Amino acid sequence: MALSEHYSEEDLHPIDIVEHIAEHHDWSFDRIADDQIAMAVEGQWKTYSVTLAWSAYDETLRLVCSFEMEPPKDKLPQLYEALNAVNDQCWAGAFTYWDKQQLMIYRYGLVLSGGQVASPDQIDMMINAAIVSSERFYPAFQLVVWGDRKVDDALQVAIAEAYGRA
Repeated sequence: MALSEHYSEEDLHPIDIVEHIAEHHDWSFDRIADDQIAMAVEGQWKTYSVTLAWSAYDETLRLVCSFEMEPPKDKLPQLYEALNAVNDQCWAGAFTYWDKQQLMIYRYGLVLSGGQVASPDQIDMMINAAIVSSERFYPAFQLVVWGDRKVDDALQVAIAEAYGRA
């Protein structure tokens, strides 16, 4: 059954929809504010921290999926090269590394201008895409930073292996 079949035609707040999706998947979550929710989603490689926030000002549902990564300082140039190569393969969302917090971040913003409403299935797919992308490229980041692999070789591993779903 599609997630959208659980909702009536009335407009729901996007974060209310995210909360229902988290309950549906049995993810632990915390409703930080009316416009923000944080969840923990267990993957094959990591437990991912997923935060979604609604900005009424610019009518955007923002998603941030993060996981810890502590590369040695001398490996940052290789990590940034890997980030560029990975982002060339991500059509929805992009990765960045927050050095100060030692977090790998996947970000995506769904613009809903003009009063558009995101469907539960659309939001669920948005979250799923973040987890699948993180799972897919986590090994490549690790191989570049800790395995001294060239970026192209590390990406071949990420592309070749099939991972489960979120």
